[in-house]
Amino acid sequence: MISSAVAGRYARSLADVVFEERVEARVLEDLERFREIFAAVPDVLETFDSPAVAREAKGRLLEGLLERYPVSPVAANFLRVLLQNNRMRHFSPILDAFGKAVDARRGVVRARVTSAARLGEPELKMVEAGLSRFTGARVQVEPRTDPDLIGGCVVEIGSTVFDGSIRTRLAEVKRRLADARPERAPEARQD
Repeated sequence: MISSAVAGRYARSLADVVFEERVEARVLEDLERFREIFAAVPDVLETFDSPAVAREAKGRLLEGLLERYPVSPVAANFLRVLLQNNRMRHFSPILDAFGKAVDARRGVVRARVTSAARLGEPELKMVEAGLSRFTGARVQVEPRTDPDLIGGCVVEIGSTVFDGSIRTRLAEVKRRLADARPERAPEARQD
């Protein structure tokens, strides 16, 4: 597994280039498309990782993919660097770190908001506005649904979780009731 420090270095280096050339949105989109390709055809990443496959064959495979799925020159060069440095198998964690680096430079915070029912556009805008006021940053909401929540929502921003779900509140009430229940001594039987 690649260390987060190594993924961070690749991500920051790429972020430096894309912001200098003002192509961050395009490169992020291009690389996300390659993540989808690699997920759909996992053999491609296995081929890039295999010591049994010659470096030249790996290069031809990548160039064939770039020809079939054209991307920006920056994204193409980044993929070539990953291949050359035998880091292609770590593409996904590097791309995750790159997305975070882009968000940080844009002043964007991502919040995962899970609710029992699908939130409509007006509700999402209201949640984004409230979280933006709360965090002092621009917040982009990634909506999720989980019917088991019953109602309310769970908000995750980084490693911080705000749980306002009915499920959690009911569990808390249940715990309090269990804690408050007096222990009863067994009654003696009279025969």
